[in-house]
Amino acid sequence: MRSNQTTPPNIDQYIAGFPVEVQALLQKIRMTIHQAAPGAEETISYQIPAFTLKGSYLIYFAAYKKHIGLYPAPRGSEEFKEELSAYAGGKGTVQFPLDKPIPLGLIKRIVKFRIKKNRERAEAGAKKKSSAKAKRRSNTK
Repeated sequence: MRSNQTTPPNIDQYIAGFPVEVQALLQKIRMTIHQAAPGAEETISYQIPAFTLKGSYLIYFAAYKKHIGLYPAPRGSEEFKEELSAYAGGKGTVQFPLDKPIPLGLIKRIVKFRIKKNRERAEAGAKKKSSAKAKRRSNTK
């Protein structure tokens, strides 16, 4: 666990608050996220590392005494259901135990899945706005 619970100003400071062996795991996860989401920006949100892409939150991760959590995890997706069942976690979370290898390939796929879902949500929102504008225009005629 981090030695103090104040909000770190950046991910480097967040990671520095953990034991060296946990720091190495957090750095690997950080690099995996960057590889899966080129152009993603780092930030701290809810006192933990987060990544945004095109203004939308993409993924969060955090270290704890016995695990590293990744949020949100696609637990409801058939694509990940079997793999994620091997890990503890609640709805939308997955916990990777510190005493087992961190599945970087799975993390990379989760990040790519989140990129796809964020894009779909943005496109649906744009269509909805466009449709609402068209409806307002037709009502004013």
